[in-house]
Amino acid sequence: MDNKLLAIAGGSTLLYMVLSTLMAILPGIELSAVPPGPNVHDLTLLQQRGRQVYVSEGCAYCHTQQVRPLAVDQVFGRPSAPGDFAFSTPELLGSERTGPDLTNIGKRQSSEIWQYMHLYNPRSVVPQSVMPSFPWLFKVVDEAPKDIQAVPIPKKYAPPRGAVIPSRDAQALVAYLLSLKQPELPNNKPLAASATKPAQAAAHAPAPGNTTLTFDAANGLKLFATNCASCHGAQGAGVPGVFPPLAGNPVVNAPDPTEHIIVVLQGLHGKSIAGTSYAAQMPSFAAQLSDAEIADIIGHERSSWGNHAPTPTAKDVAQIRAQK
Repeated sequence: MDNKLLAIAGGSTLLYMVLSTLMAILPGIELSAVPPGPNVHDLTLLQQRGRQVYVSEGCAYCHTQQVRPLAVDQVFGRPSAPGDFAFSTPELLGSERTGPDLTNIGKRQSSEIWQYMHLYNPRSVVPQSVMPSFPWLFKVVDEAPKDIQAVPIPKKYAPPRGAVIPSRDAQALVAYLLSLKQPELPNNKPLAASATKPAQAAAHAPAPGNTTLTFDAANGLKLFATNCASCHGAQGAGVPGVFPPLAGNPVVNAPDPTEHIIVVLQGLHGKSIAGTSYAAQMPSFAAQLSDAEIADIIGHERSSWGNHAPTPTAKDVAQIRAQK
Protein backbone atom coordinates (compact mmCIF):
# COMPACT_ATOMS: atom_id res chain seq x y z
CA MET A 1 0.00 0.00 0.00
CA ASP A 2 2.81 2.38 0.93
CA ASN A 3 4.55 1.67 -2.36
CA LYS A 4 1.38 2.53 -4.27
CA LEU A 5 1.05 5.82 -2.40
CA LEU A 6 4.67 6.64 -3.11
CA ALA A 7 4.16 5.80 -6.79
CA ILE A 8 1.08 8.03 -6.99
CA ALA A 9 2.84 10.87 -5.17
CA GLY A 10 5.94 10.52 -7.31
CA GLY A 11 3.95 10.36 -10.53
CA SER A 12 1.89 13.40 -9.55
CA THR A 13 5.04 15.36 -8.70
CA LEU A 14 6.67 14.39 -11.98
CA LEU A 15 3.55 15.33 -13.95
CA TYR A 16 3.42 18.68 -12.15
CA MET A 17 7.07 19.38 -12.97
CA VAL A 18 6.63 18.44 -16.63
CA LEU A 19 3.51 20.59 -17.04
CA SER A 20 5.16 23.51 -15.22
CA THR A 21 8.13 23.27 -17.55
CA LEU A 22 5.99 23.13 -20.68
CA MET A 23 3.46 25.79 -19.66
CA ALA A 24 5.57 28.25 -17.66
CA ILE A 25 9.33 27.77 -17.71
CA LEU A 26 9.91 27.20 -21.43
CA PRO A 27 7.52 29.99 -22.56
CA GLY A 28 9.21 32.29 -20.03
CA ILE A 29 12.64 31.50 -21.45
CA GLU A 30 11.36 32.06 -24.99
CA LEU A 31 9.76 35.36 -23.99
CA SER A 32 12.92 36.63 -22.30
CA ALA A 33 14.90 35.99 -25.49
CA VAL A 34 12.70 38.30 -27.60
CA PRO A 35 14.45 41.67 -28.12
CA PRO A 36 12.51 44.92 -27.69
CA GLY A 37 10.73 46.09 -30.82
CA PRO A 38 11.48 49.45 -32.46
CA ASN A 39 10.81 52.37 -30.08
CA VAL A 40 9.89 50.02 -27.20
CA HIS A 41 11.29 51.25 -23.88
CA ASP A 42 11.13 50.13 -20.25
CA LEU A 43 8.83 51.86 -17.75
CA THR A 44 9.86 54.51 -15.26
CA LEU A 45 9.82 53.65 -11.55
CA LEU A 46 6.45 55.39 -11.12
CA GLN A 47 4.99 53.55 -14.10
CA GLN A 48 6.32 50.24 -12.77
CA ARG A 49 4.53 50.88 -9.50
CA GLY A 50 1.40 51.66 -11.50
CA ARG A 51 1.73 48.35 -13.29
CA GLN A 52 1.76 46.60 -9.91
CA VAL A 53 -1.42 48.47 -8.95
CA TYR A 54 -2.96 47.47 -12.31
CA VAL A 55 -2.27 43.81 -11.52
CA SER A 56 -3.32 43.93 -7.86
CA GLU A 57 -6.62 45.64 -8.69
CA GLY A 58 -7.46 42.93 -11.23
CA CYS A 59 -7.61 45.21 -14.28
CA ALA A 60 -6.39 42.39 -16.54
CA TYR A 61 -9.53 40.37 -15.76
CA CYS A 62 -11.59 42.72 -17.95
CA HIS A 63 -9.04 44.48 -20.17
CA THR A 64 -6.55 43.09 -22.68
CA GLN A 65 -3.30 44.59 -23.89
CA GLN A 66 -2.97 42.72 -27.17
CA VAL A 67 -4.23 43.71 -30.60
CA ARG A 68 -5.11 40.70 -32.71
CA PRO A 69 -4.47 40.69 -36.49
CA LEU A 70 -8.22 40.91 -37.16
CA ALA A 71 -10.30 43.61 -38.80
CA VAL A 72 -12.41 43.98 -35.64
CA ASP A 73 -9.27 44.92 -33.66
CA GLN A 74 -8.05 47.64 -36.03
CA VAL A 75 -9.76 50.28 -33.87
CA PHE A 76 -7.22 49.49 -31.13
CA GLY A 77 -4.11 49.83 -33.31
CA ARG A 78 -1.80 47.72 -35.41
CA PRO A 79 -1.44 44.00 -34.62
CA SER A 80 0.77 43.42 -31.59
CA ALA A 81 4.25 41.97 -32.13
CA PRO A 82 6.35 39.94 -29.65
CA GLY A 83 8.84 42.81 -29.30
CA ASP A 84 6.06 45.03 -27.92
CA PHE A 85 6.09 42.92 -24.74
CA ALA A 86 9.86 42.82 -24.09
CA PHE A 87 9.39 44.69 -20.80
CA SER A 88 6.02 43.18 -19.98
CA THR A 89 4.75 39.91 -18.51
CA PRO A 90 2.09 37.50 -19.83
CA GLU A 91 -0.60 38.22 -17.23
CA LEU A 92 -0.89 41.79 -18.55
CA LEU A 93 -2.11 40.50 -21.93
CA GLY A 94 -5.47 39.60 -20.42
CA SER A 95 -7.80 36.87 -21.61
CA GLU A 96 -11.25 38.46 -21.81
CA ARG A 97 -12.45 41.81 -23.11
CA THR A 98 -15.28 42.90 -20.86
CA GLY A 99 -13.86 46.39 -21.28
CA PRO A 100 -11.90 47.81 -24.23
CA ASP A 101 -8.33 46.85 -25.06
CA LEU A 102 -5.86 49.20 -23.38
CA THR A 103 -2.90 48.83 -25.74
CA ASN A 104 -3.30 52.46 -26.86
CA ILE A 105 -5.27 53.97 -23.97
CA GLY A 106 -2.51 56.53 -23.46
CA LYS A 107 -3.24 57.85 -26.95
CA ARG A 108 -7.01 57.48 -26.89
CA GLN A 109 -7.44 59.17 -23.50
CA SER A 110 -4.33 61.22 -22.81
CA SER A 111 -5.92 63.44 -20.16
CA GLU A 112 -4.66 62.75 -16.64
CA ILE A 113 -7.77 64.34 -15.12
CA TRP A 114 -10.05 62.17 -17.28
CA GLN A 115 -8.24 59.06 -16.09
CA TYR A 116 -8.65 60.08 -12.44
CA MET A 117 -12.36 60.77 -12.90
CA HIS A 118 -12.78 57.45 -14.68
CA LEU A 119 -11.07 55.55 -11.88
CA TYR A 120 -13.02 57.28 -9.11
CA ASN A 121 -16.33 56.60 -10.86
CA PRO A 122 -16.41 55.53 -14.52
CA ARG A 123 -19.99 56.79 -14.93
CA SER A 124 -18.75 60.34 -14.35
CA VAL A 125 -17.19 60.34 -17.83
CA VAL A 126 -18.79 57.32 -19.56
CA PRO A 127 -22.45 57.08 -18.46
CA GLN A 128 -22.99 53.60 -19.93
CA SER A 129 -19.84 52.10 -18.37
CA VAL A 130 -20.13 48.86 -16.37
CA MET A 131 -16.65 49.18 -14.91
CA PRO A 132 -16.50 49.18 -11.09
CA SER A 133 -15.43 52.30 -9.22
CA PHE A 134 -12.12 52.49 -7.36
CA PRO A 135 -12.74 55.15 -4.68
CA TRP A 136 -10.20 53.56 -2.32
CA LEU A 137 -7.46 54.80 -4.63
CA PHE A 138 -8.39 58.34 -3.64
CA LYS A 139 -8.56 60.45 -0.50
CA VAL A 140 -11.26 62.88 0.54
CA VAL A 141 -9.75 65.90 2.31
CA ASP A 142 -11.14 69.19 3.54
CA GLU A 143 -8.93 71.09 1.12
CA ALA A 144 -6.56 69.88 -1.58
CA PRO A 145 -2.86 70.62 -0.98
CA LYS A 146 -1.38 73.34 -3.17
CA ASP A 147 0.80 70.85 -5.04
CA ILE A 148 -2.06 68.43 -5.83
CA GLN A 149 -5.00 69.23 -8.09
CA ALA A 150 -8.37 68.07 -6.80
CA VAL A 151 -10.22 65.71 -9.11
CA PRO A 152 -13.29 67.56 -10.48
CA ILE A 153 -15.89 64.88 -9.75
CA PRO A 154 -19.42 65.84 -10.94
CA LYS A 155 -21.80 66.60 -8.08
CA LYS A 156 -23.84 63.47 -8.80
CA TYR A 157 -20.83 61.25 -7.99
CA ALA A 158 -18.87 63.46 -5.59
CA PRO A 159 -18.70 62.83 -1.83
CA PRO A 160 -21.03 64.95 0.36
CA ARG A 161 -18.19 67.20 1.41
CA GLY A 162 -14.48 67.74 0.87
CA ALA A 163 -12.15 67.47 -2.12
CA VAL A 164 -11.11 64.26 -3.87
CA ILE A 165 -7.37 63.86 -4.43
CA PRO A 166 -5.49 60.87 -5.89
CA SER A 167 -3.41 58.64 -3.65
CA ARG A 168 0.13 57.70 -4.62
CA ASP A 169 -1.22 54.43 -6.02
CA ALA A 170 -3.74 56.31 -8.18
CA GLN A 171 -0.99 58.60 -9.48
CA ALA A 172 1.16 55.59 -10.31
CA LEU A 173 -1.71 53.73 -12.00
CA VAL A 174 -2.59 56.72 -14.17
CA ALA A 175 1.08 57.18 -15.08
CA TYR A 176 1.12 53.54 -16.19
CA LEU A 177 -2.11 53.86 -18.19
CA LEU A 178 -0.81 56.97 -19.96
CA SER A 179 2.37 55.06 -20.87
CA LEU A 180 0.34 52.53 -22.85
CA LYS A 181 0.98 53.90 -26.31
CA GLN A 182 1.71 51.45 -29.08
CA PRO A 183 5.05 52.48 -30.64
CA GLU A 184 5.10 53.36 -34.29
CA LEU A 185 6.88 50.82 -36.46
CA PRO A 186 8.94 51.87 -39.49
CA ASN A 187 7.46 51.13 -42.89
CA ASN A 188 4.08 50.41 -41.31
CA LYS A 189 1.98 53.27 -42.65
CA PRO A 190 -1.56 52.53 -43.85
CA LEU A 191 -2.44 52.63 -47.51
CA ALA A 192 -3.39 56.07 -48.72
CA ALA A 193 -6.92 56.41 -50.04
CA SER A 194 -5.63 57.12 -53.55
CA ALA A 195 -3.67 53.86 -53.48
CA THR A 196 -6.83 51.79 -53.37
CA LYS A 197 -8.32 53.13 -56.58
CA PRO A 198 -9.17 50.43 -59.10
CA ALA A 199 -7.32 52.36 -61.81
CA GLN A 200 -4.04 51.93 -59.97
CA ALA A 201 -4.78 48.31 -59.19
CA ALA A 202 -5.38 47.65 -62.87
CA ALA A 203 -1.86 48.92 -63.60
CA HIS A 204 -0.33 45.74 -62.13
CA ALA A 205 1.45 43.98 -64.92
CA PRO A 206 1.14 40.21 -65.30
CA ALA A 207 4.23 38.15 -64.63
CA PRO A 208 6.57 37.50 -67.57
CA GLY A 209 5.07 34.83 -69.74
CA ASN A 210 1.52 35.61 -68.64
CA THR A 211 -0.71 37.31 -71.16
CA THR A 212 -3.64 37.88 -68.82
CA LEU A 213 -4.16 38.43 -65.13
CA THR A 214 -5.42 35.38 -63.24
CA PHE A 215 -6.86 37.48 -60.41
CA ASP A 216 -9.02 40.51 -59.70
CA ALA A 217 -6.38 43.23 -59.20
CA ALA A 218 -8.74 45.78 -57.65
CA ASN A 219 -10.12 43.26 -55.17
CA GLY A 220 -6.63 41.97 -54.40
CA LEU A 221 -5.45 45.45 -53.45
CA LYS A 222 -8.55 46.05 -51.33
CA LEU A 223 -8.20 42.72 -49.51
CA PHE A 224 -4.49 43.31 -48.95
CA ALA A 225 -5.19 46.72 -47.40
CA THR A 226 -7.75 45.18 -45.04
CA ASN A 227 -5.99 41.97 -44.03
CA CYS A 228 -2.26 42.32 -44.66
CA ALA A 229 -1.00 45.91 -44.83
CA SER A 230 -1.14 46.49 -41.06
CA CYS A 231 1.70 43.97 -40.64
CA HIS A 232 3.53 43.83 -43.95
CA GLY A 233 3.19 47.54 -44.73
CA ALA A 234 1.43 49.31 -47.56
CA GLN A 235 4.55 48.99 -49.71
CA GLY A 236 5.28 45.39 -48.73
CA ALA A 237 8.40 46.40 -46.79
CA GLY A 238 7.44 44.70 -43.51
CA VAL A 239 9.24 45.57 -40.26
CA PRO A 240 12.77 44.25 -39.63
CA GLY A 241 12.72 41.34 -37.20
CA VAL A 242 8.98 41.62 -36.65
CA PHE A 243 7.00 41.26 -39.88
CA PRO A 244 8.74 39.92 -43.02
CA PRO A 245 8.79 41.96 -46.23
CA LEU A 246 6.83 40.79 -49.24
CA ALA A 247 8.83 42.85 -51.72
CA GLY A 248 11.64 40.61 -52.94
CA ASN A 249 10.50 37.76 -50.69
CA PRO A 250 11.73 34.43 -52.17
CA VAL A 251 8.45 32.68 -51.32
CA VAL A 252 6.42 35.43 -53.00
CA ASN A 253 8.66 35.35 -56.07
CA ALA A 254 8.95 31.58 -56.37
CA PRO A 255 7.88 30.22 -59.78
CA ASP A 256 5.58 27.75 -58.00
CA PRO A 257 3.03 29.58 -55.78
CA THR A 258 2.20 26.47 -53.72
CA GLU A 259 4.18 27.49 -50.61
CA HIS A 260 2.78 31.02 -50.83
CA ILE A 261 -0.76 29.62 -50.87
CA ILE A 262 -0.02 27.30 -47.92
CA VAL A 263 1.32 30.20 -45.84
CA VAL A 264 -1.85 32.25 -46.40
CA LEU A 265 -4.11 29.28 -45.73
CA GLN A 266 -2.32 27.90 -42.67
CA GLY A 267 -0.34 30.83 -41.25
CA LEU A 268 3.34 30.80 -40.35
CA HIS A 269 5.55 31.09 -37.29
CA GLY A 270 9.26 30.77 -36.60
CA LYS A 271 10.51 30.35 -40.16
CA SER A 272 13.59 32.24 -41.31
CA ILE A 273 13.16 34.13 -44.56
CA ALA A 274 16.27 35.03 -46.55
CA GLY A 275 18.34 34.30 -43.43
CA THR A 276 16.30 36.53 -41.10
CA SER A 277 14.07 35.26 -38.30
CA TYR A 278 10.76 37.01 -37.60
CA ALA A 279 9.17 36.82 -34.16
CA ALA A 280 5.57 37.64 -35.05
CA GLN A 281 3.12 34.86 -35.87
CA MET A 282 1.05 35.09 -39.04
CA PRO A 283 -2.52 33.82 -38.55
CA SER A 284 -4.33 31.41 -40.82
CA PHE A 285 -6.80 32.95 -43.28
CA ALA A 286 -8.41 29.69 -44.38
CA ALA A 287 -11.59 30.31 -42.40
CA GLN A 288 -11.82 34.01 -43.25
CA LEU A 289 -11.19 34.16 -46.99
CA SER A 290 -12.55 32.24 -49.95
CA ASP A 291 -10.38 30.58 -52.58
CA ALA A 292 -10.96 33.47 -54.97
CA GLU A 293 -10.10 36.08 -52.31
CA ILE A 294 -6.86 34.31 -51.41
CA ALA A 295 -5.97 34.08 -55.09
CA ASP A 296 -6.61 37.83 -55.43
CA ILE A 297 -4.40 38.70 -52.44
CA ILE A 298 -1.58 36.44 -53.59
CA GLY A 299 -1.90 37.80 -57.10
CA HIS A 300 -1.57 41.33 -55.75
CA GLU A 301 1.52 40.42 -53.71
CA ARG A 302 3.17 38.61 -56.62
CA SER A 303 2.73 41.54 -59.01
CA SER A 304 3.52 44.50 -56.73
CA TRP A 305 6.61 46.34 -55.41
CA GLY A 306 8.85 44.93 -58.13
CA ASN A 307 7.64 41.35 -57.71
CA HIS A 308 6.95 39.51 -60.96
CA ALA A 309 5.93 35.91 -60.33
CA PRO A 310 3.24 33.59 -61.67
CA THR A 311 -0.10 34.19 -60.01
CA PRO A 312 -2.46 31.39 -58.91
CA THR A 313 -6.13 30.97 -59.69
CA ALA A 314 -8.96 30.23 -57.27
CA LYS A 315 -8.84 26.64 -58.54
CA ASP A 316 -5.18 26.37 -57.51
CA VAL A 317 -6.05 27.56 -54.00
CA ALA A 318 -8.97 25.13 -53.77
CA GLN A 319 -6.76 22.18 -54.71
CA ILE A 320 -4.21 23.01 -52.01
CA ARG A 321 -6.93 23.68 -49.44
CA ALA A 322 -8.38 20.23 -50.15
CA GLN A 323 -5.02 18.59 -49.41
CA LYS A 324 -5.06 19.80 -45.78
